[in-house]
Amino acid sequence: MHIIDRTKNPGGKSLENRQKFLRRANRQIRKEVEKGTLDSIHDVGKGKSIQIPSSGIQEPLFHIDRPELTSQILPGNKTFVVGDRIPKSKKGGAGSDAGEGDSTDAFRFILSKEEFENLFLEDLELPDLARRQIVEEGNDGFEHAGYTTAGSPANMALKRTMNESLKRRIALKRPKRSEIEELEAKIAECEDEEKKRELQHTLEVLKRRRQVIGFVDTFDVRYHAHAPRPKYVAQAVMFCLMDVSGSMSEDMKDLAKRFYALLYLFLRKRYKHVEVVFIRHTDKAQVVDEETFFNDPASGGTAVSAALIEMTRVVAAGFSPTEWNIYVAQASDGDNSRSDNSVVEEMLLSAVLPIVQYYAYIEVGKSSDNDSTIWELYQPLTKEWPLVTRKVTERSGIFPVFRELFKKKED
Repeated sequence: MHIIDRTKNPGGKSLENRQKFLRRANRQIRKEVEKGTLDSIHDVGKGKSIQIPSSGIQEPLFHIDRPELTSQILPGNKTFVVGDRIPKSKKGGAGSDAGEGDSTDAFRFILSKEEFENLFLEDLELPDLARRQIVEEGNDGFEHAGYTTAGSPANMALKRTMNESLKRRIALKRPKRSEIEELEAKIAECEDEEKKRELQHTLEVLKRRRQVIGFVDTFDVRYHAHAPRPKYVAQAVMFCLMDVSGSMSEDMKDLAKRFYALLYLFLRKRYKHVEVVFIRHTDKAQVVDEETFFNDPASGGTAVSAALIEMTRVVAAGFSPTEWNIYVAQASDGDNSRSDNSVVEEMLLSAVLPIVQYYAYIEVGKSSDNDSTIWELYQPLTKEWPLVTRKVTERSGIFPVFRELFKKKED
């Protein structure tokens, strides 16, 4: 059944025009999207209203470059005569309010949830995702699955049909046209009437046999068969380790939560078979749900090793490294006791880094000039292990750091 929708779209509001606009204004929209901040975990699934310069949405036009033909008609104005000039405005601009100063026309554009997420997470991926335990996830298009005797004319396999026809004609010994022509020539040259009648009878049999055994029969026709191609994806788990100790101020916790909100959106949007495990810690660590992780207050001493111990316990309980890709994202202010640092280093080298695909450490709220104890511990490990460290001191730096950590690698 074919459905033809002849309903006219409103001018300039069709889906096709909207997609053209997005492609044309993609650079300006991307810049404004990247400036956006997420206030909470609940904002990740919403659309967004953004404002872009009107200059960025101008369409190219063709004109005839003949300035001598340019003219202005000002009807009803008796104060101007031929030869007068209209003075240029020295201040303000198109679309500016009355008064002094420069301004820029702006265009407000509302992105849908899907459009916002696609632009927000463009060109991002989990690094080094390995095909360990493979899980089937729906269909990834169709693939050729041999031939069939029934199907659509558009799917007819002409070469296979002709091969089947040839095999049938050879098996049934269908007379060739050259055989009939050769026999007709013999009849024409034959002078013996009795032999001529025999040849005539043989010719009729051959012609009748050629008619009965067709060149292409319905039994010969073959069609291309197609079957759904299963889509296989690799399993992965992301451990989110957040320091909520007393040394983490509210501003630091806010930066960490915004980073995890981006990470949560990215994983939910791009991967269906990625588990997220939220672990928050002081001098004790606990696996919590996302609501508690993002909204429930907590405070106490600091022991980073507690989070690593809890993570290894969860891995041993249900995330075997031979079947799962293991990722870690840790956010902290970098403060930790010297005695605990030795435990952290031992755990990283013996139990954590050997089993992870990628370990991202985000240090929040610290000046780039002052290195914390955790930063000094992690930096030497980045040369030999899949450990990446970054610092974020303000909200505007979260998105660039996030994109840098999870940017798709070029082949």
